[in-house]
Amino acid sequence: MMAAIVYLLCALTSSACALLLYRGYRSTRTALLMWSGWCFAGLTLTNGVLFIDMIMLPGTDLRLVRDALSLASVLVLLVGLIWRRDD
Repeated sequence: MMAAIVYLLCALTSSACALLLYRGYRSTRTALLMWSGWCFAGLTLTNGVLFIDMIMLPGTDLRLVRDALSLASVLVLLVGLIWRRDD
């Protein structure tokens, strides 16, 4: 029961970060905030899949899906850092 609460709190925290970063991007139009928001949105999906994997479907192994989502999220942030243009 405690693990389920922790997994959900992690998902809620990362989604709150994604929303706050998106709000910051809308007000300042700083591209790095957009890329960071997309990264945290992907991490929210990763935490959601973690909850499904560990709590809802404990017999299945969704580790590959979680790792792929995490990798994609970090790559989005990396692309944002590399392709950042100074305005």
